[in-house]
Amino acid sequence: MFTITTADRQNIVISGRFSAANTEEAENILRDINNNCSIDMKDLEYISSAGIGTLLRAYVRLKESGFTLKIFNMNKHISEVFKYSGLDKIFLME
Repeated sequence: MFTITTADRQNIVISGRFSAANTEEAENILRDINNNCSIDMKDLEYISSAGIGTLLRAYVRLKESGFTLKIFNMNKHISEVFKYSGLDKIFLME
């Protein structure tokens, strides 16, 4: 199961399993973000390359507009995926 919610267009919560099947739903929400954004991944169990690609597209779009995308509360496994792939050098991570 996958859920992505936002309360105020700055704070997003992603949980469950973020795979290719969920990218359209995530892109619809992330497309509406037009300011600095924080994504809480506390309850995210899995992220596929398609999910990472969705986050990267949002990051690039926001950066080009002068905004940031921060990711926080990742579990150890997802954090390691981001670090091993060099994505920790791109995203602001906590």
